Amino acid sequence: MKIGYARVSTEDQNLDLQIAALERAGCARLFSDHGVSGGRFSRPGLDSALAALKSGDTLIVWRLDRLGRSLRRLVELVDELGGRGVEFVSLNESIDTTSSGGVLMFHMMAALAQFERSLISERTRAGLAAARRRGKTLGRRRLLSPQQCDEARRLLKIEATDTVAARLNVHPSTLRRSLLSTQSDTDECCAD
Repeated sequence: MKIGYARVSTEDQNLDLQIAALERAGCARLFSDHGVSGGRFSRPGLDSALAALKSGDTLIVWRLDRLGRSLRRLVELVDELGGRGVEFVSLNESIDTTSSGGVLMFHMMAALAQFERSLISERTRAGLAAARRRGKTLGRRRLLSPQQCDEARRLLKIEATDTVAARLNVHPSTLRRSLLSTQSDTDECCAD
């Protein structure tokens, strides 16, 4: 049996295009998620579709990103389906694991996507390093000033962390991180 799965990320979007394509592909049953992110792989419609699949069935999606955004998880899911005797078809990418060429195409796309993620990661790290060299402060603004951290260190000699954090209107873990971060900044300054 052919089982179709459709998903849109927001309530404003429409499933009609995907459903029409899945019906043309001969899907006997359709499952969907409306207004659900593809970042999570536990979704009511997808969970129901996966539960309905039996050996010999085929899961069909309109486009690969409708199933999910994490390529690593997509590859795991398709491998898991294959282990259960379930085939996979993505209509737009012409991926069809019922043929050896379709399996090859799926793995090539997975490798290319992994390569692209690696390039993006390298460029991001290079950009962050260049910004640091230019003296740019990265990340969120610190909640506690260096003066507040000095005051907190003084108070911690006589009061509990929770009390000092409440006095500074921050969570105790934020206080601890701030103190560690200002200590490492001081260490770096003194090392020069």
